[in-house]
Amino acid sequence: MAVDPGVAAFVRGALPPPPARVLEIGAGQGELAAALREAGYDVVAVDPAADGAAGVEPVALIDVAADDASFDAAVAVVSLHHVEPLAESFARLAAVVRPGGTFVIDEFDVARFDERAAAWQMRQRAAAGIAHPDHEGSWSTDLRDHMHPVAKIRAALAPAFDVGAPVPGPYLYRWDLHPALRAVEETLIAAGELPATGARMVGTRR
Repeated sequence: MAVDPGVAAFVRGALPPPPARVLEIGAGQGELAAALREAGYDVVAVDPAADGAAGVEPVALIDVAADDASFDAAVAVVSLHHVEPLAESFARLAAVVRPGGTFVIDEFDVARFDERAAAWQMRQRAAAGIAHPDHEGSWSTDLRDHMHPVAKIRAALAPAFDVGAPVPGPYLYRWDLHPALRAVEETLIAAGELPATGARMVGTRR
C-alpha cells in the first residue's frame, strides 16, 4: 500500500534533512520507512505486530534496543493511541532521541470520533462492501474505552517533549476508505457536519 501523500508531505516537511537517523514507531508494513530510506534517511522501524514486514523490527517502543540519544528524530503515524504502557514507553523514547530532536506525530483523535463521524464512516464502509459495527454509538464508545486520546498522549509526552498544539484535520477517509473521499470529508468538516478526527503535532526533545 502506498503512503498517503498528505502524510508523506507532513512527515518530510517536519523531519530534519537526510541522512538524519529516524525511529519510526508502529511502522506497520513498512511503507513509510521504505520511502524515507529511499529519500536518504537512516531509519529504524519498529512495530510489535509487524508479522514479518520487510525492514520492520517486531518490537514494542518500550523494548527498542538503541544507545541513548542515538536518533535525530522519531515518527509515529496513527500508532501512539495503542502504545502500552504509555508513560514507560515514552520514557524509553525520550532516552533514545537526542536533546533537540524532532518528534513527528500523525494521530487519530478518538475523543473527537462521535456518532456523526461513526455514522458517516459506517455509510462509506457499507457502500464499499466493508464490514462495520451495527450501531455508531456503541462503536464510538468502544473505541474510547481502549484507545488513548490525543490529550492523554500529549500529557504523557510532556515530561520530556515540548509538543505543539494539535492541528485538526481529516482522517476518516484513511480508515479503509478510498482516497477520493478526502475532499468530501474536508467539505463536511468545513461545514461543521463532521468533526476533524485527525490530529498532527510536532514535538521537540528537551
